[in-house]
Amino acid sequence: MTQPKNFREIQRGRGAASNPDGRYESLQRVAEDDGWGGLDAPLAALRTTLSIDTAKRVINYNDSPDIPFDRSLNPYRGCEHGCVYCFARPTHSYLGLSAGQDFESRLFYKPDAPECLLQELAHPKYACQPIALGINTDAYQPVERKLELTRRLLAILAEHKHPVSLITKSALIERDIDLLSQLARDGLIHVFVSITTLDRDLARTLEPRAAQPERRLETVAALAQAGIPVGVMVAPIIPVLTDPALENILKRAREAGAQEAGYVLLRLPHEVKDLFRGWLAAHAPDAAEHVMNRVRETRGGKDYEAKFGERMRGSGTYAQLIRDRFRLAYKRLGYPGIASMRTDLFQPPKSPGAQLSLF
Repeated sequence: MTQPKNFREIQRGRGAASNPDGRYESLQRVAEDDGWGGLDAPLAALRTTLSIDTAKRVINYNDSPDIPFDRSLNPYRGCEHGCVYCFARPTHSYLGLSAGQDFESRLFYKPDAPECLLQELAHPKYACQPIALGINTDAYQPVERKLELTRRLLAILAEHKHPVSLITKSALIERDIDLLSQLARDGLIHVFVSITTLDRDLARTLEPRAAQPERRLETVAALAQAGIPVGVMVAPIIPVLTDPALENILKRAREAGAQEAGYVLLRLPHEVKDLFRGWLAAHAPDAAEHVMNRVRETRGGKDYEAKFGERMRGSGTYAQLIRDRFRLAYKRLGYPGIASMRTDLFQPPKSPGAQLSLF
């Protein structure tokens, strides 16, 4: 990827340093100085736009052996948090948009998601298993404050006693403690708060519109105090930049009340590897080569390995060291774990026009 001149394209509050065309586009645009000084002109502010994404179905199914759920629900496409490392960025290419700044500024929402969810839960062949809500992009990103799509979906799941898991970088989840507590009483909820680093300055450029690290620890504490099963996800672990903080993140999260913990090693699929290289060049140039060397060491000499069993944790000596460090810290800190969610309480919604029960 051609780097922007003097990183001119870097915008305050945005994670990606550029906006390259998607991998499916027939043409690729490159900034070129025409002699009139256009590349030196100040950039206009990059504004967030919101568009409707209509849906016929909202529950997505998968059979991946790498993740502990077989279905998910995403009320939003794109994510304003702007985490430069986000594995979901390449999905914007399917929309003819960029995985770079488009992903974090051109957002889509599904206003009919609650109605679709009710219809799918009411289907006679639907078999209840936990739904992972907001896995591809954060269900509590800033637009949720206004749209409240996630809250409406949670209310449906709570009403029908359906198990659900959440992972977020946002303190906005505290708004829904009433619904989460209702689900927790029936053993129907797991919440994970993702914490990548405890360094405020690093977090400000790495994940610019997510809650700052200390605020996320406060969210862990608030959820734990409300009796909601909560864990921490140290994700992603970035070699050299964030991996030294692994044990401290686990310690601070446990002190805040986290009952479970997990981690994911940095993933750089498709366009993300170039975007991450651009971020390194702009924000951590002295460490860039060291970081990428370590990344390749965990990915069989490549920037990324998508093979099941390796894509989340990597391979090789360095990846094994991370695994051992996590395992030992988890045990030493006394993480008790979280009980499995119940599926036997599910009460399917009535299908439109369904015959009423006599009892």
